[in-house]
Amino acid sequence: MYDYQAPLKDMQFILKHLTGLSEIATLPNYEEVSEELVASVLEEAGKFAAGVLAPINRQGDLQGCRLEADGRVITPEGWQDAYNEFCAAGWLGMALPTEYGGQGLPKLVATPVWEMWFSTNMAFTMLPQLNVSQAEALLIAASPAQKALWLHKVVSGEWGSTMNLTEPQAGSDLAATRTRAEPQADGTYRIFGQKIFISYGEHEITPNIVHLVLARLPDAPAGVKGLSLFIVPKFLVNTDGSLGNKNDIRCIAIEHKMGIHGSPTCSLSFGDQGGALGYLIGEPNKGLETMFIMMNEARFGVGIQGVGLGERAYQYALNYARERVQGRDAITGETGKPILCHPDIKRTIFSMRARVMAMRALLYTAASWFDLAHHHPDPNLAAKCRAYVDLLMPVAKGWCTEVGNEVCDDALQVFGGMGFVEETGIAQYFRDARIITIYEGTTGIQANDLIGRKILREQGATLRELMSEMQSIVTALQHVPALAALAPRFETMLGDLQTASDWILANGKTHIEQVLAGAVPFLYLMGTVCGGWQMARLALAANEQLTTAPKDNYYHNLVDLTRFYFACYGSQSSGFKTSVVEAGESLTQVNFNSLSV
Repeated sequence: MYDYQAPLKDMQFILKHLTGLSEIATLPNYEEVSEELVASVLEEAGKFAAGVLAPINRQGDLQGCRLEADGRVITPEGWQDAYNEFCAAGWLGMALPTEYGGQGLPKLVATPVWEMWFSTNMAFTMLPQLNVSQAEALLIAASPAQKALWLHKVVSGEWGSTMNLTEPQAGSDLAATRTRAEPQADGTYRIFGQKIFISYGEHEITPNIVHLVLARLPDAPAGVKGLSLFIVPKFLVNTDGSLGNKNDIRCIAIEHKMGIHGSPTCSLSFGDQGGALGYLIGEPNKGLETMFIMMNEARFGVGIQGVGLGERAYQYALNYARERVQGRDAITGETGKPILCHPDIKRTIFSMRARVMAMRALLYTAASWFDLAHHHPDPNLAAKCRAYVDLLMPVAKGWCTEVGNEVCDDALQVFGGMGFVEETGIAQYFRDARIITIYEGTTGIQANDLIGRKILREQGATLRELMSEMQSIVTALQHVPALAALAPRFETMLGDLQTASDWILANGKTHIEQVLAGAVPFLYLMGTVCGGWQMARLALAANEQLTTAPKDNYYHNLVDLTRFYFACYGSQSSGFKTSVVEAGESLTQVNFNSLSV
């Protein structure tokens, strides 16, 4: 086991030089945000992550959760105390409005903090993450009276939160949702049905749990256009805010999973004894639109999980490679040297760091777009940032989680056989990471969303604008002698993205099966190019710092890291482009009925 070291220097460099923290601090309500304040927040978060969350991560994995005969779910030892301390410190409401008890900090500041939580204890952090996602949905869709009743409890963390979409027969196909909501004379609804894969759907940590549930009204149209959204609390709430009787909700099972053992994944039954009482949120039959607000917040958070787990795996691998003695030095022939002397181990370690930095820079940049979209007074700039967020959300979720898995896998390679042994600790991160490419929409679902809803629907308008912005970095690289060699590499990557996107736009109406067959390679292409964009910006910023600190090894390392990223991953764009353009046609010619088993 290795202690967690919060990567504060990397975080602060990206915040200051890539994401425009100083510009974010000029936005309405953010005027008190300063570099000093942010540094203090990050430092304290790092202490909490290393001192409170990391120590209980292993025991959470070993103990898991248990379902009692009376339907209660018990979480691992230490969860309750850590959650109480987490909420008392105000961490949950960091980026939520002050009027509901939050701290009102920018999302840009909260994002690296959540990275630390996920690095040190992902299973635990899924609980407060759900509250943040639910709060965002209620802020948009709830009535004033509903906000007054529910939001303070959700933002403070006094009550837990969930989102209930998936059903046994439907999976990701929400059009097949069967849970029904029957209107009552008093304006409430009775909810009947079952939901599965509900993270923290039942637990003892908070006295109440606020479920957001998708269900159908009796006269609802078929498909996703007939879904409404309801608040269905575990315990009913009296008019004075106190808790009343238990609602008609029952946990009937918890999943036995590959990883995130400390997070209870529940199957919930609503309405076994006359109907669970629920309250409509927003307009009838518009529930999916509101739920997507919560899902988008959750998808961004899952992308951060990819960075956090990747960072932790990188730290494990680096520490192990520095102390594990094995083999002979390839250059000197010496024995008794740590395995970090081996060229392949060096390549693996540096590639882990390069990919983590590329993901981190992309997601922190996206967080700044969130803030600008919500608070910038210029409506045109706000709209542009909102469009960038919408376009890249599938990449933030899909690419960052896939790469996070790859980094965790690489860590096991560094450990060798010891990586397969649970006692070393790295295996848990590999197991925990496996879910992040799946929940909140698999990588294939993210890729289909990227092509269908984000590119074809608007004929590539936002993508072209983003690519134009990325093209400006080519020019910037050309004007810096130390980085000029990167310019043609990045220009080639942009050309591959241009070719692939042009092909998608040309064939989206006539050959949609071929286009969707290449959707995941296109998502990888987008992620790799956007990662290169961020790494190029990182190198430009680091090179600028070298003008005043020419011997600073940290800045030299960032430039080297960027060169390595382009050398290792720049050439991959060509392969992804070829898969996008050519793989679909060959796939459509396959007779899948003739496949052997």
